[in-house]
Amino acid sequence: MKGSEKVIDALNGGLTIELTAINLYFIHAKMCNDWGLFELGKHFYEESMEEMVHAEKVIDRILFLEGVPEIARYHTIKVGKTPEEQIANGLELEMVGQRAYNEGIKVAVEEGDNGTRDLMSRLLIETEESVDWAEAQQELIKMIGLQNYLQQRTGSISNPGASDGEA
Repeated sequence: MKGSEKVIDALNGGLTIELTAINLYFIHAKMCNDWGLFELGKHFYEESMEEMVHAEKVIDRILFLEGVPEIARYHTIKVGKTPEEQIANGLELEMVGQRAYNEGIKVAVEEGDNGTRDLMSRLLIETEESVDWAEAQQELIKMIGLQNYLQQRTGSISNPGASDGEA
């Protein structure tokens, strides 16, 4: 089914964010695991996998609309050197995604593509949940202090995303 170029462009914009987020969260998971912050590493690993599912859905929709998925486009991947920076960088990227999906929904409605509108609406909700998580972590750090926050994020070494030799 031939889709609107405007809609395909909006979908590719979302794909760019999803592909960036996969990499951002994956490296943050590996870094947290290396630091012994296994619970936080597990969260970032699960976010990376969730973003991969999102990317797959967006790619499938682009292909359904007979478009070409732009898989080589990325935003800058801002690797956080500390857990605080990692949370802030994730929040920043999720907010970019939130704006992109809101704009994409408008384009889809204008172009009469309710299937894409529905997909982007679902992805927007999940993006908003990620924004909420990051904002809550930042607030928690303010309330209990960084050291207490990090102490609560050590968890168990058996979490997903641990290196082969760590599990």
